[in-house]
Amino acid sequence: MTDQLLDHARRYADAHADRSGVAATPIEGLVLLRETAPTMLQYAISKPLVALVLQGSKRVTMGSRSFDFGAGDSLLITTDVPTVSQITTASRALPYYSLVLELDATIIASLVSQIGAVPYEADQPVRVDPTEQEVADAALRLLRLLDRPDALGVLGPQLSKELHYWLLSGRHGGAIRALGITDSHAQRIAKAVALLRERYAETIKVEALADVAGMSLSAFHVHFRSITSLSPLQFQKHLRLIEARRRMLAQGETISTAAYGVGYESVPQFTREYGRIFGQPPARDVRQARTQVNAAA
Repeated sequence: MTDQLLDHARRYADAHADRSGVAATPIEGLVLLRETAPTMLQYAISKPLVALVLQGSKRVTMGSRSFDFGAGDSLLITTDVPTVSQITTASRALPYYSLVLELDATIIASLVSQIGAVPYEADQPVRVDPTEQEVADAALRLLRLLDRPDALGVLGPQLSKELHYWLLSGRHGGAIRALGITDSHAQRIAKAVALLRERYAETIKVEALADVAGMSLSAFHVHFRSITSLSPLQFQKHLRLIEARRRMLAQGETISTAAYGVGYESVPQFTREYGRIFGQPPARDVRQARTQVNAAA
């Protein structure tokens, strides 16, 4: 089963991956990743997702915890937390391949209402486990639909729901359950996170975020940090700085253009905060990242 899943992922990713190694699919929330060399450090605040590694290996760090994993393992991220990742094993002969699916809170809510209680585990927003057979089987059947566009519209949503079901009913279930509990703290904070993602370049008062979440200001602060590991202001700064870094690397924007484009009013302030997150000033960081990319190429 694993070999078949890798074969389908390889064929699609080899044909459709863009310059950044991402192969988008017509299946909502599903992408395939392909890399032919170890990568530089990649900073992100990912949405809740599951990633099935099919070939190669990767390291993901959240806070002080690091996870090393490879083919046959699944990475699960259940909340919007900042991570630093790096593909550690990949080559032209044996590229890194993974299947990444964003978790759909609507599907999870529907499943929770049908299957009832699942033991709840809220203390580990990032975890790595061996990929369960039922999950791999559902993922394979979902990927097979990429060769059958006529069937994709009919069967795709059903198989995506089945994949969510096996995740929820398997060892991952307790960790993702909160995403499907109506009016849970996780769902309320998710509304504020969505607003921050949409309007990260704007000045947004914390009171407005608390209102969106339907919480008092004090409760909002407590639950936001508990779920994301950051304060709302820190979360917005991370979003801005990660986007600015992406613009400078992918689009060639200057430091000042990127800074102003993500909402900073002062380039010196941008430079200071960039250094705190990425460990060095933007000019040096971008130069080093480009050198690594060119060396890999």
